[in-house]
Amino acid sequence: MVFLGCSDFVEVDPPKNTLISETVFKDPVTVESAFAHIYHSMREKGLVSGNAGLTTLMGIYSDELDYYGFDADFLQFYHHNIVADNTSITGWWSHAYNLIYSANNIIEGVAGSDVLRLEDRNKFHGQALFVRAYVHSLLVSLYGDIPYVTTTDYLVNNSVSRVPEAKVYENIIADLEESVDLLEGIEDISDERVLPDQWTVKALLARMYLYTEQWEAAEVISTQLLGAFALEPDLNEVFLKGSSETIWQLKPGENLRNTQEANQLIIQFIPGQTYALTDSLMESFEIGDQRSVHWTASISDTDNTVTLQFAHKYKALFNETESLEYSILFRLGEQHLIRAEARVYLGNLAEAQQDLNVIRNRAGLANTTANTVNDLLESILHERRVELFAEQGHRWFDLKRTGSATAVLGPVKSNWKATDILFPIPEIELESNPNLLPQNQGY
Repeated sequence: MVFLGCSDFVEVDPPKNTLISETVFKDPVTVESAFAHIYHSMREKGLVSGNAGLTTLMGIYSDELDYYGFDADFLQFYHHNIVADNTSITGWWSHAYNLIYSANNIIEGVAGSDVLRLEDRNKFHGQALFVRAYVHSLLVSLYGDIPYVTTTDYLVNNSVSRVPEAKVYENIIADLEESVDLLEGIEDISDERVLPDQWTVKALLARMYLYTEQWEAAEVISTQLLGAFALEPDLNEVFLKGSSETIWQLKPGENLRNTQEANQLIIQFIPGQTYALTDSLMESFEIGDQRSVHWTASISDTDNTVTLQFAHKYKALFNETESLEYSILFRLGEQHLIRAEARVYLGNLAEAQQDLNVIRNRAGLANTTANTVNDLLESILHERRVELFAEQGHRWFDLKRTGSATAVLGPVKSNWKATDILFPIPEIELESNPNLLPQNQGY
């Protein structure tokens, strides 16, 4: 068995230039430095984390967060009048494909190395396949048909065409299944869950099986994860860096110490707030739901004329003297809800209830009373809303994949259009590569 335990993996300073030299792939330490650059980039900018990540922007795009800021591009998200040259939309696309390029660079470099041990080649190849699949999974959910890029050849990449959404998911799943095989027996023993291993890959694989309605496969993979991890019983400890249910998380940089999420979402002063939880989200918590107690908080202005609720899953700000929390990308709570939904579609209603009840009971709620297919599916979607709120855009992705975005957002977003289900392909990308045409409808 090969173990991932190198403490320097996420602490190596990010390379100042793109790692393209063949010498990179003659030493495991330099390959680990290349991965450190990827994870540093994920947590500091782009759609995964950073100041314009999925948590905040998809929160205001859906019905999770109200926006009080003045950024013109963010206001387009909030008011559903996005245009094709929105800098966040363009930045997400560019940053995502830069990450994919980096992953492909590692795949090609490791394959061509005659120096690295087989165990290291498998580990690095499997991790790079995961990164490639993960980033593509976010892009396809946002933009629909997209290029699935598997090479660093600039002549090929400069003229790529968009692939149908179904084919993109097929490619994602193929990459993940190969990654699982390559990472077999490789586990992160750092106790920090900051290095993606086979369990991280399986967490994304279960999500992709859910999104593509492969119910049996989703149940199998989520069951494996539920057997390997333990749900954190204390709601106050779910988002601490040592939480037992964390599958994969991003470690903050040296100068941040804690998460972008806490720094953005915690309201310290009114006026001065940027985001607040919507009334509709707060009203969706059942009476007695301890998540509304432990995962949200409120603040009033000095005159007590305005009171706002904010997400308080992450509680440590940047100015803490040590890192108490890391940004969690995959955790076990989601897997219970994936398996519950898969089991409903497989006709195993009693077992679906059991999974739903595990999450409800931890929140201090009684067992679900839903006992029909439709009622259970509705209850699971509701449970996903209150369990996964303000986490990586889950709410938006659920509304999109279940076909309920128009019904839910139409009444609360005055500019909502059915075509808002997809974002525009960035205008600058269409101009530089006509093979990406046609533009998504509505833009």
